[in-house]
Amino acid sequence: MLEATSVDGVRVAGSFRDPAGYVFRRGDSFFRAVTEYGAAGYTAAKAAGILKWLSDDGRLVRVLQEQPSSDGSSIVLEVERLPWITHPYEWSFRLLKTAAIFHLDLHLALLDKGFTLSDATAYNVQFVGPNPIFIDHLSIQPYRDGEFWTGHRQFCEQFLNPLLLRAYLDVPHNAWYRGSMEGIAVSDLAKILPFYKKLSWNVLTNIVLQDKFQSGTSSNEKKFSVKERKLPKQAFTGMLRQMRAWISRLQPADKKKTVWADYSLVNTYNDAEREAKHDFVGGYVRSARPKTVIDLGCNTGEYSERALASGATSVVGFDFDVQALDRAYDNAISRKLNMLPLFLDARNPSPNQGWMGTERLGFGERIIADGLLALAFEHHLAIAHNVPLDQLVRWLLLIAPTGVIEFVPKSDPTVQRMLALRDDIFPNYDVHEFERILAAHAVIERRQVVSESGRTLFQFRRGN
Repeated sequence: MLEATSVDGVRVAGSFRDPAGYVFRRGDSFFRAVTEYGAAGYTAAKAAGILKWLSDDGRLVRVLQEQPSSDGSSIVLEVERLPWITHPYEWSFRLLKTAAIFHLDLHLALLDKGFTLSDATAYNVQFVGPNPIFIDHLSIQPYRDGEFWTGHRQFCEQFLNPLLLRAYLDVPHNAWYRGSMEGIAVSDLAKILPFYKKLSWNVLTNIVLQDKFQSGTSSNEKKFSVKERKLPKQAFTGMLRQMRAWISRLQPADKKKTVWADYSLVNTYNDAEREAKHDFVGGYVRSARPKTVIDLGCNTGEYSERALASGATSVVGFDFDVQALDRAYDNAISRKLNMLPLFLDARNPSPNQGWMGTERLGFGERIIADGLLALAFEHHLAIAHNVPLDQLVRWLLLIAPTGVIEFVPKSDPTVQRMLALRDDIFPNYDVHEFERILAAHAVIERRQVVSESGRTLFQFRRGN
């Protein structure tokens, strides 16, 4: 990965767009440099107590200390380090909706104090467990009387439109968002929404008319410019409240349950087998003591919760099933779990992308943990998608130094269903071959058969 060097440390490649400042790291610590361009806005927000107020409320990443840069050209803020950096295309519908409402509520609270947000990028919202937090201190600026919501289009494309894609068209936003990275363009959504949806006032004003303003209806028409118009503050807050009310009512259109939505309730385990699996996971966490755990194929978060109850500090769960992820998020909120469920197509993990391939870091560089749970996971890649078993094992071992992997044999009903309509081209797919491959790259500390079909759990410690 290409990294630029600042006067104080290694500059984070994705922070090049903002003239008000940039992010850099020094060792394990992260800092935000405030340039001369951004100093006035930052100083005003600090003097008014806005930054402290939001940090004390848990809505803004805390500034640990402030000092001048080594060459005196900028103000340097050491900021609280978050355990995980995630991207909107990894969020479920529920996560994205929560982030959108959080962003609008933050903006409304700032306007009430005489401040505003200079942009509306979803990348400025992160999550600590299931709870959103804002990370860009320099987006907070003094409000100027009569100014428009300059981030309106950006909010629509990065928050609203991806939600509408699933709420109105039953299409998850994740793959499209990742492909475009800046969200779902207003012009694209306007083309695919059915006509009757465009008749609603919210769609008309936020999608259809915005698309018209963006493209222009004739070559002679003067383009709309927010610099030439004034918007009363009451109207500004009214826009935000109307948007918030609309988004709060949005629900996914997919009412039919997906294949894995109820897997935690309806699976091939009996009660004794399920308890044995829980005990194995709990024993792993108590013995290996991972603080951060990645749960691949987390479903609704059942074993993530067991890891947390056994001593883990935080868990990031990944799954491909969008309904299961929404349920996992609701469980994390209702049960107050420090668990963040994210979307992952393990066949195609998110890569480094954006400008020069470094603007948004991929799965492998961002998602780093002490421990791994890969339960009822490997056969979905090895059998369903022909991923060679040795490659799969090596990939799993790259994710964390310790963990638990479940091997699901051909005798299991799930694998038998997978093979029912295709040739069995996996002559070496068995528990002995799996164990041989795993032992070649890691120390197997425990193994236990946990089902009548032969499902086997392996606790590993990665070799040097």
